[in-house]
Amino acid sequence: MQINTFNVLFFIRKTKLLRNGEAPVYVRITVNGDRGELGISRSINPEIWDSGKGRAKGNTRVVKEFNEYLDEYHSRVFQAKKKLESDFRQVTSEALKMKLLGIDEQNYYFLEVFKDHNEKLRKMGDREVAPGTIERYETAYKHLQEFIRHQYKLEDYLFRDVNYSFIKNFEFFLKTERKCAHNTTVKYIVNIKKIIRIAMANDWIKQDPFKDIRYRYDDVEAVYLTDDDLAAIVNKEIDLPRIDQVRDVFLFCCFTGLAFSDVKGLKKDNIIIGIDGKQWIQKRRTKTNVLSNIPLLDMPKRILEKYSGHDKVKTGQALLPVPSNQKMNAYLKEIADLCGINKKLTTHAARHTFATTVTLSNHVSMESVSKMLGHTSINMTRKYARIADRLISEDMQKLEGKYNFDKACEPRE
Repeated sequence: MQINTFNVLFFIRKTKLLRNGEAPVYVRITVNGDRGELGISRSINPEIWDSGKGRAKGNTRVVKEFNEYLDEYHSRVFQAKKKLESDFRQVTSEALKMKLLGIDEQNYYFLEVFKDHNEKLRKMGDREVAPGTIERYETAYKHLQEFIRHQYKLEDYLFRDVNYSFIKNFEFFLKTERKCAHNTTVKYIVNIKKIIRIAMANDWIKQDPFKDIRYRYDDVEAVYLTDDDLAAIVNKEIDLPRIDQVRDVFLFCCFTGLAFSDVKGLKKDNIIIGIDGKQWIQKRRTKTNVLSNIPLLDMPKRILEKYSGHDKVKTGQALLPVPSNQKMNAYLKEIADLCGINKKLTTHAARHTFATTVTLSNHVSMESVSKMLGHTSINMTRKYARIADRLISEDMQKLEGKYNFDKACEPRE
């Protein structure tokens, strides 16, 4: 929290006079308008108290010693403030009161625990955690680090200071400073929510900051290719090897439904002979570890044959030479421009294309599509069915006006 105003004031309470007629002395600490009051275990004769200066009046030895104690206590308040700041803790009137009273719990910090969590994920390896999941947690960590520096001018943040306001401010930061869309913002907040659950389980946070917060993903229209789009990409002559290679990997995904991480990790032993005596892909999905069984159509077979002599394929490193996801998406934009396709092509659009245009629109059952996609539930596949229904509607609209039965439909006299 950035400190705009900070004030320390000593005052007496005449309404709570002690038996000896003296008034107890209190200190009032105000931080950004929020104030806390604390008794300092001292009292003074109200007659010699200067409320304007917050000190005792007079030159006697007792008065001088009393005022020296107030000066010393004033310094203790600033030392407590400095200590909180050096510990990367939020400076509040309540935190200062606890510090002055000697009530100081062990400090557990958000970014420190988050970093430890991510390191453990990396040590678990690809077999336990999908690389994309690790990458998303790493990115969420970086965003949170930037947010804490930007919002609170701190290098880390105490768990016990995390509250509703912290979460909503982080959401605002992601959407404004980082320009994240709503669904992307929710994904990052879900990541930090897991770290909050760790803190709650260890009793580092007393109250759940998400108690009154609910997030939902917005429905997003999936990008997929039509038959005409696929034909345009397949038939386009491309002379640049790097573009041609990306085109082939993309088409391979369009006709197998494999996600980018799955096609990148495809090995020779993932090609098996299926129950029909033909070639199938058998592979566990990187994201869910669910087994996918996909019969190979003619197009992916031809693509595999095309790259059988590639160095990476011959050495067994991969079944296809797949570049990075970043390069794939950059080159797919060029391919869309070359083919006159006015859609934002990404590697994931291939998976949507397989589900809608290649399978469901050609009457492949939803159950079969779900198994080939490696979905954990058929409900995940139903969203593609809605898209396929729209395709059917568009196809039927083409028949409008083709058959003219006006005379047959005229009323009889």
